[in-house]
Amino acid sequence: MQQEDIKKIIKISWVASILLAIVLIAIGGAWLKAQQVEEKQTFMVPMRDGVRLATDVYLPVRDGSFPVILIRTPYNKDGLRNVGIEGVKRGYAVVIQDTRGRFASEGANLPFETDARDGYDTVEWLIKQPWCNGKIGTLGGSALGITQLLLAGTGTNRISAQHITVGAPSMYFDGVYPGGEFRKSMVEDWLRITQFHPSALKIWRSHPTFDAYWRSGEINDKYVRVNCPAVHIGGWFDIFAQGTINAFLGYQTQGGPGARGKQKLLIGPWTHAVFQEKAGELTFPKAKNPPTRYSDAWLWFDHYLKGIDNGVDREPPVTYYVMGDVDDPSAPGNEWRTADTWPPTEATLTPLYLHPDKKLSWDKPIKAGKVTYTYDPVNPVPTIGGYQLTIPAGPKDQREIESRPDVLVFTTEPLEEPLEITGRVRVIIWASSDAPDTDFVARLCDVYPDGRSYNICEGILRACFREGFSRPKWLEKGKIYRFEIDLWSTSIVINKGHSLRLHITSSSFPGWEANPNTGKLVYESNKMQIAHNTIYMDAQHPSHALLPVVKGKK
Repeated sequence: MQQEDIKKIIKISWVASILLAIVLIAIGGAWLKAQQVEEKQTFMVPMRDGVRLATDVYLPVRDGSFPVILIRTPYNKDGLRNVGIEGVKRGYAVVIQDTRGRFASEGANLPFETDARDGYDTVEWLIKQPWCNGKIGTLGGSALGITQLLLAGTGTNRISAQHITVGAPSMYFDGVYPGGEFRKSMVEDWLRITQFHPSALKIWRSHPTFDAYWRSGEINDKYVRVNCPAVHIGGWFDIFAQGTINAFLGYQTQGGPGARGKQKLLIGPWTHAVFQEKAGELTFPKAKNPPTRYSDAWLWFDHYLKGIDNGVDREPPVTYYVMGDVDDPSAPGNEWRTADTWPPTEATLTPLYLHPDKKLSWDKPIKAGKVTYTYDPVNPVPTIGGYQLTIPAGPKDQREIESRPDVLVFTTEPLEEPLEITGRVRVIIWASSDAPDTDFVARLCDVYPDGRSYNICEGILRACFREGFSRPKWLEKGKIYRFEIDLWSTSIVINKGHSLRLHITSSSFPGWEANPNTGKLVYESNKMQIAHNTIYMDAQHPSHALLPVVKGKK
């Protein structure tokens, strides 16, 4: 194994395990004296198909039954012993389980394929234990958050509360194929570094469309089965940024009676490592200290598992960080806000139009215009920052790629007043290609007065999935189509004197796979071809960014 791989393993393990610690309040004195806690017990808990999962149980020394915290992890249960000890100190039984095929557990070493039913079976085992008082909460971040979401989607009525950090309700849309294009570096690196079986990559590669395989493993269509309050924590530059918001909204508005109206969303200017002030190249003031107590998982569980009236249930449903100019202490933004809904109701979708002279303007184009660029998959545009895991993430200066001829750069005049954008961002373009398939990438940037251009949010759309992700529809040469690119969500005030910038291109590699433009996937054929892609900007084809502008701020 190469030294670089070892470093990445350490990084991934840190993200997965430490996420649990950072969602708890600063834990002091976690290691108790030996007489205060029993040594853990390990059980091989049988699933419905006979496979046994290694499960550590930490119990207080006194007799009786206790509320239970359940953590299911693919990253080795042994690394979370401190959480078990801390939970016992606080009067909980803590159960930490290796997921199927991982470390001490039996079964096939494939990610998430059986986590829904395995989680359900584990909870059914828990409820029968004499030390379980019937109140069960689930905890964890990243993959540990995904296992929680899958469990909730089974319809179990055994869960009293969840605390989910940087989770994804859809492995297709949030994880492996956002916009229909394969998320190359994150997926390949994660599967390899964490040493899942090599067949896992082959399986995910063999399902490029949103088919029955992916539907069975997500909860976007199962929110009505969810029946518990939950905290959802995410970051504007996290790999699952939109997934966190989607899960909150799904639980909050579509969930069962135990879930609907009982959710909390906390989202800050973070990458996959939350509760940090620095993301990418920028440092955001007060970002590590959100003004909410439900970021503390123990307070959340104290209320819902122990019945303590500590007020966490009465705090505003949404706490979010509005980013701003990090160089100007007097600039608007760079502050925490609260809201009753997401997005805040004052946001109004407002089009910002592309023009052939590479300008962005609130004025709709009148004269006919278009711009053509050449996309060569052998020489793709490199990924710089953004929603990444194993390559540097977050806001990064984009000027390195803005001089490339295959990156169209559209920019507003410097703003005369601050502009707030809070909500989901989309880009609608009218485009044609001489290839049967290609990609379109859109990236929104905040341009500082000195020229630095920082990515705010971005998205991709594989052209053949412009009408849906279940079946590809190939392009006709030269025909103009409408493409809607989802850039996910953000909250930022673009300061006076700054400009908004939009990139339109066809690659971001290795963050996403480079589309070979042939109608085939890279693993199906090594053939590639150059695509000549044209963006149209006129009254009939008004290509634009659709921005959620806060009223009175445009």
